[in-house]
Amino acid sequence: MKFRYQCSECGECFEITPDLYTCPRCGLHQGKDEPLRGILEVAIKGKIGEKFNMFDFLPVEQEYFPPIPVGNTKLWRPTNINEKYNFPNLCIKDDGSNPTGSFKDRASYLVAAFAKKHNINDIVLASTGNAGSSMAGVGAAAGMNIILFLPKSAPEAKMVQARQYGAELIIVDGSYDDAYELSMQYHEQHGCMSRNTAHQPMTIEGKKTVSIELFKDLGRAPDYLFVASGDGVILSGIYKGFRDLMQFDLIEKMPVIYSVQAENSNAIFRAINDGKFDGKKAHTVADSICVDIPKNGYHAVRQLKEYKGRCVCVSDEEILAAQKELSSDAGLFTEPAGATAFAGFLKEKKNLENNASIAILTTGSGLKDIKSAMKMNNILNKSRQD
Repeated sequence: MKFRYQCSECGECFEITPDLYTCPRCGLHQGKDEPLRGILEVAIKGKIGEKFNMFDFLPVEQEYFPPIPVGNTKLWRPTNINEKYNFPNLCIKDDGSNPTGSFKDRASYLVAAFAKKHNINDIVLASTGNAGSSMAGVGAAAGMNIILFLPKSAPEAKMVQARQYGAELIIVDGSYDDAYELSMQYHEQHGCMSRNTAHQPMTIEGKKTVSIELFKDLGRAPDYLFVASGDGVILSGIYKGFRDLMQFDLIEKMPVIYSVQAENSNAIFRAINDGKFDGKKAHTVADSICVDIPKNGYHAVRQLKEYKGRCVCVSDEEILAAQKELSSDAGLFTEPAGATAFAGFLKEKKNLENNASIAILTTGSGLKDIKSAMKMNNILNKSRQD
């Protein structure tokens, strides 16, 4: 297999090197307070048969990956929910079962391998919590130094987790976007590898593995896939995985992908409808998808439009109710961002065929943010008392 970077905007190809993050041409047009320009993806040339290994799709050899069991997460068949809503072919891909309890391990796993291949030991990033604790955990397995910029609003459990893994934490009195800017300054001053989402091409490439796993789990691509979206990188990773499968004739068409956003953190939804990113301040109970300006916004919107994806918004109340329903009806305790995808399904189920193959991606363990779950429990307890 041969791998190269390819610009998602101009289409130009480049050799894969650790010092190249965005397209040298398109990145020159980067404006202030807007998503990244010139996002790089990994283009593949070669042949892949039906009996492939996941590493066949990745641009780093298997020997460089750290000894931590990332991926191959369980596919749930939630019988109670299937029967309740009459969707017999609905399934849940539970990425909260990754080693650090987060989907973000898929990206961290490949970033760590990429760094190891190029003899880089220091990695910096900003995070609302999951990407940081993920990189800290995977980095610990790889013997790397992780520098993490976190907004002070990040859930305490995620801060504790990152510290437990040995990361250096820098708490920022501001939003994720503020933490991102400071981490980029650190990256430029100290020359360590950036794992920042979208900026580091390997983040999209690592996240595509969930699509390939879903194909192997189901023996086909689902008809519909629901995923929560904040910065748009998971969304683009999912598209990249299915595009790779289409390239090698393993599937015939792209699933209909639903990008589900919180009502008060819905920059991608607004951009689809308004054609621009306005930088409106975001706030939502689903901290993992709370961003003002999605770093992968342009790329995510282009793919949603090209492949006829759909974008829906749900309220914080709907997110917490969906989180509780998944727990009580399926035994799956996912964090609010993971429940956002299920809330999107509940909102859209009237528009879906009941016999369709439907996948819902839950992206993190509920134990990472128990305060949010406590809000719904308190509401229910008060309702019972009244």
